[in-house]
Amino acid sequence: MSGATATIQISGTYHRRGLAVVCLLVIWSIAGCGGGGGANSTTTNPVVVTLSPTSANAITSTSVQFTATVAGTKNTKVTWTVTGGTISSTGLYTAPATVPNPAVVTVTATSVANTAYAAAAQVTIQPGPNAISVSLSPATGTVANFGTLQFVASVTGDVNTAVTWYVNGVQGGSQYTGYISPNGLFVAPGGVPTTASGSSTKATTAAITAVLNDNVAYSATANVVIQPGNQASQTIPIELGTSGGNPNDTSTNKSVTICCGGTLGALVAVTNTQYILSTNHTLSRDGASAGDLVVQPALLDANCDTSRVTTVATLSKFLPLNSSQSPAVDAAIAQVVAGEVDTTGKILYLGDTVDTNNIPVAAAPHTGSGLIADASLIGREVAKSGRTTGLTCSSVDSVGVSLSVEYVQNCDGTGTPINVEFSGQVDVSGSAFSAQGDSGALVVSQDTADAVGLLFASSDSSSVANPISDVLNYFRDSKGNPATVVGGAAHSVVGCTLPIAPSTAPTAVTTTPTSAAMQNATKVRDAHISEILSHKEVQGVGVGSSRDNPSEAAILLFVAKDQTHADLPQQFDGVRTRIVEVTTSLRYEALAQADSAKTELAAVSVTSASQLSESEFQRAKKVHSVHASALLKQSGVQGVGISPSLDSAGEAALMVFLVRGVTHDAIPPVIDGVRTRVRESSRFRANYGAAASTRSCRLPPKKTDQANSQTKP
Repeated sequence: MSGATATIQISGTYHRRGLAVVCLLVIWSIAGCGGGGGANSTTTNPVVVTLSPTSANAITSTSVQFTATVAGTKNTKVTWTVTGGTISSTGLYTAPATVPNPAVVTVTATSVANTAYAAAAQVTIQPGPNAISVSLSPATGTVANFGTLQFVASVTGDVNTAVTWYVNGVQGGSQYTGYISPNGLFVAPGGVPTTASGSSTKATTAAITAVLNDNVAYSATANVVIQPGNQASQTIPIELGTSGGNPNDTSTNKSVTICCGGTLGALVAVTNTQYILSTNHTLSRDGASAGDLVVQPALLDANCDTSRVTTVATLSKFLPLNSSQSPAVDAAIAQVVAGEVDTTGKILYLGDTVDTNNIPVAAAPHTGSGLIADASLIGREVAKSGRTTGLTCSSVDSVGVSLSVEYVQNCDGTGTPINVEFSGQVDVSGSAFSAQGDSGALVVSQDTADAVGLLFASSDSSSVANPISDVLNYFRDSKGNPATVVGGAAHSVVGCTLPIAPSTAPTAVTTTPTSAAMQNATKVRDAHISEILSHKEVQGVGVGSSRDNPSEAAILLFVAKDQTHADLPQQFDGVRTRIVEVTTSLRYEALAQADSAKTELAAVSVTSASQLSESEFQRAKKVHSVHASALLKQSGVQGVGISPSLDSAGEAALMVFLVRGVTHDAIPPVIDGVRTRVRESSRFRANYGAAASTRSCRLPPKKTDQANSQTKP
């Protein structure tokens, strides 16, 4: 062998998530094996360069000592090179301050005697404990509903600075919490997100999070307050759906002044005089009387400073909550001060068009007497514009609700709470339809902007409104003519259809049947299987959960889609039945629980409230009139209404509202031939103020009807 050479070629880079590996190709060339051979032949040994260590991990800005060994030549010196970071003449490698891209670098020692010979080692650069950081600007923020706010994510310690944006844990956001673009532009929803707080809901923030694409362990979050324009001081003449209240409605707790307020809901007319309509716990106070001032904004939005509010009306009439008058309403009117209120009755964000910033314009509701709370109202999509949560949209879930609402006696929330009973109320589904401070907002239909009711209370699963007909009838003139809603032509509420509009609120807390309940349902089903299958429309029988009462098991009756099933039993031995429509034929048999679940998933099943026929509504109404009062006296029951059954499409049900966590008697699956539907929630309470130091309502004054109606409109 007369000679040999070795070369190192960098042939390419292999990438994987977060790392890059440099591939080294070592090529040996061996020559000089020919010639005369024999005694005259000579052999030249190759130069061999080796490194120690052959690979290493290095934290950013730290060092690793490399040692090069050279054989085959007397000159053992090498020159050092590196693809990222620095290296000294003695082989001390120092990693860069930030992780490079790629994160794996190559250290090479090359023979000085013959540069064709070299050795290489790989170093993986890793971030130190605080080497990578992500921050957001602004770190916190406030934005108007339907408004925009630009966020910028700053990344240090990583070459790859790309991030993915989330709003409240949802990539890209949602209608309910607001959207965010790939470049960090946040578009706020029309309604303020809410969260359960004690026995009701409160407005909350939207969490904007940027997650580092290169390493999801690194992120930053900014909390954004959605500040609806409803809370601001309005330009005169003011538009409604805004913050307002009685300027004397304050209290002192431990030397701290507590201020109250709610929503100035709408404009109504009695004869030829205009009045602001709201709840009495928004416009009145302890010891209030006709002539008290009504201001905008409410003191809770003016830092309890009366110099920062404007008198827009004077209190005229309200019904005390301890009144014996039926139906009871939580309502009050205040005569408008000339020039201070828009005479057309405009309500913020209620229009059918948007301005140049894509924000819904203010508009008046449909003038007149509003909608009647009957069967036609169930399932109707509605909206409201209120002081705390702005424009929110949902649907009517139940009407004719008899319920008990909790009120506190003092502005600061102290005092023994009392319960006030109402009847014929309208229940709107969703925990985010209203929150503390929205009392007094006018609920309208989304498609026509007709008045539906006056919002006054909520739980963490729904909101309650006085039917508008009851409210207007209470404020009759001296000739017996009801008040009317001041407004204009019928129109849609465009804010409920915009991409950034709020969606129906998150589903309320639910439970599932216990294994014992499922076993019992299976046992009852098997005992009645022959009877069940004798109904020709039944294609199969399974066991699952009831939609009308998710804590209970139900016998599932699988029937063909659109097949009449009016004669199917509503329960067997106290176990509910649920009708599940299917599009494929099944064998006539009892299905095992796993097969039943698979069939149910593929079914055309009732999942939400639907409208009821007038005959079904009247059938349930008769049963409601007989049993609602007795049910309300049971422990844990706070309301009874009329709604569609979720276990059987087209059937009415008595909606029984239970207080979560309170022991109650078992709710029978059927009462006088009408199914029951159960909803657990926190206690229904009149909507209170959003700020910890500013409760938005309290118990109105306890006076006689005559004393509180000194000025007859």
